[in-house]
Amino acid sequence: MTDVSAEEDGVTEEPAFALPTGVSEGSALDQVATVARLEFTLAVRNRWAFALAALFASLSLLVIALGGQGGVVRADAVVVSLVELSALLLPLVALLFGYDAVVGSDESGWLGVLFALPVPRGRIVVGTYLGRLAVFTGAVVAGFGVGGLWLAAQGRFTAAYLGLVGAAVLGGAAFLALSVLLSTLAAEKTHALGGALLLWVWVALVHDLVSVGLIAADLVGPDWLAAFVLANPATAFRVLALQSVPTVTGGMADVLVGSGVTPPVLVAALVAWSLAGTWLASRLVRRRSV
Repeated sequence: MTDVSAEEDGVTEEPAFALPTGVSEGSALDQVATVARLEFTLAVRNRWAFALAALFASLSLLVIALGGQGGVVRADAVVVSLVELSALLLPLVALLFGYDAVVGSDESGWLGVLFALPVPRGRIVVGTYLGRLAVFTGAVVAGFGVGGLWLAAQGRFTAAYLGLVGAAVLGGAAFLALSVLLSTLAAEKTHALGGALLLWVWVALVHDLVSVGLIAADLVGPDWLAAFVLANPATAFRVLALQSVPTVTGGMADVLVGSGVTPPVLVAALVAWSLAGTWLASRLVRRRSV
């Protein structure tokens, strides 16, 4: 990746990023952090961070603007609406943000440059994931933070809104890890994009319908509901975000009572999805030819 600058004698190319020197001398943590900083800088330079922040800010402001009744904003209703919309949008955005993390860099030639560094491939993948995760987390906090400031200005800010932001960060981290895994497995960007879209259709639209259908048809018992929730990061995010809304009763909230699906369990499940996806990607990237 280069920047081209014109001079009197012609055109010269200057590297867009200076590769780190002495990276092999650092610890594993230093090496991962170096790659993460490179990935973060690239994402910011390509305006990804600002685009994502603007997307989440627009979503929160739109819901708050439409959530007022008689000029009064109901904070809990805003949170519930944001959760339902985010359960569809958040996985899609995270998957699209990470699907080209490895295969896209491979096609552009940047991955070969990184693999030429005296750093194990697995650490490069972990650093790439962490760099993009930092961008995604900042965008979620900044974007939803704009809506939070509007609620606070009206005296309607609640702890449930903070719970939504925290759940969104954890859910985004899980789906970003899965997208990096897809990117590691894919031979071409189009394959990774197709896999990301198919995964989104499953987690956002199909999984819950299949789960409810199996229980309704008595093919499995109601005690399977907890496993179905934890097996889908989108559902785990939705249930976790709604746990902090005191007015949410009935439906899923009542069904999950006594199932053991508590906020700590949901947090652990989302963290496990993040760690598992990143670990698998860091292992499988060793087989990738560049």
